[in-house]
Amino acid sequence: MTPDPQTLAEAATWHYAVALAVLALMGALGHVSRAVFNILPDRLSDRPMMDLVISDGYSWTDMVFKTEYDEAGYYRLDSLHNLRLAVCWAMLSGLIVLLLVPDASKVTAYWIDWGLAALVDLFWYRVKTFEW
Repeated sequence: MTPDPQTLAEAATWHYAVALAVLALMGALGHVSRAVFNILPDRLSDRPMMDLVISDGYSWTDMVFKTEYDEAGYYRLDSLHNLRLAVCWAMLSGLIVLLLVPDASKVTAYWIDWGLAALVDLFWYRVKTFEW
């Protein structure tokens, strides 16, 4: 349960750094998911404008940012350019949400603090219950 955002402390700079690291991991996971779980190819022809009309997986952002595809039209998993695009989009959109949505940074800071406290408690529990 999330407490009232008015009672939460403001987010510190390190909360934003942790949030950006988590968003970067989510972007990498999105990159892998798009490449691995895509059943149909994104590119169906050699012409980008035709792909915009007939393909569900190909959008104007893919055309503008030059997303890389293999010969069959599938999103390339081994492309560092695609990985960088996915990670940057996730981090940029997450940062915009944290900065512009009211109380989003406070709630994010609360969940980061709660997660770290849970990890510390788990560590000390494991230390106390350790047996040779």
